[in-house]
Amino acid sequence: MEILRLAAFSQNGQGGNPAGVAFCEEMPAAETMMSIAKEVGYSETAFLVKQADSWRVRYFAPELEVPFCGHATIALGAALGERFGGGTYNLILNDSTITVRASKTDLGFSAALQSPSTWTKDAPEEYVTRILSAFQLKKEQLDERFPIRIAGAGATHLIIFVKDRRTLSDMKYPFEEVRAIMAEQNLVTISLLWQESDSVIHSRNAFASGGVYEDPATGAAAAALAGYLRDIGWKGSKTFTILQGEDMGIPSRLNVFFTTKAGDSISVSGEVRKMG
Repeated sequence: MEILRLAAFSQNGQGGNPAGVAFCEEMPAAETMMSIAKEVGYSETAFLVKQADSWRVRYFAPELEVPFCGHATIALGAALGERFGGGTYNLILNDSTITVRASKTDLGFSAALQSPSTWTKDAPEEYVTRILSAFQLKKEQLDERFPIRIAGAGATHLIIFVKDRRTLSDMKYPFEEVRAIMAEQNLVTISLLWQESDSVIHSRNAFASGGVYEDPATGAAAAALAGYLRDIGWKGSKTFTILQGEDMGIPSRLNVFFTTKAGDSISVSGEVRKMG
């Protein structure tokens, strides 16, 4: 088994979210992949096996298997591009099939994924109250233009918008308490967001469910966010940028595009750099 270490959604060759990419002759047992993910130590490691004209992919965080991971998909797309050439690759996930396109750049490779279909639903009021309390957020700190909702695009996320950048910078939460609350709704991350403009959104993603306090770039959450914005009738640009990881000192940039069709796949793209 060969394991590559790549950082997805980097900015100008810096930052980005580290991911492991493991090329396998056959898919290992789940327990083995979990052990390897813990040893690699990143928020996710993707395991790939060639199947006809597609690649079977499974994603493991240090503490659980996730159905879809955006940054690891961007990383594996770049790895496929470097190994087999630029183009579009078919991926078979646990619950869906998607594609990732690899493109050569001056810095190496970038990749663009097409997410699973999107959906949103109301979050139970009592559940939201507990989350806000855990994050020490008051209702007057929330941006009332954006209702708190549960959103999915291959994985499930909670969307919370705040009114100002300072509130985003001050994000903190009790890890084990929030991890238990997230499990009740099968949340993969909690997305805390601030809208800078109609084309730029800042994000922080709590990833206690996967054994990680915060993710510096989250492609699955970006796709879920785009589906959410479409569902609430957001008037901003259908092509927008998510800036994430800044408060961690790991600047990351995610480029997102969505159509007007409800549930339609989301395009999420970004640069990839090799880790030392």
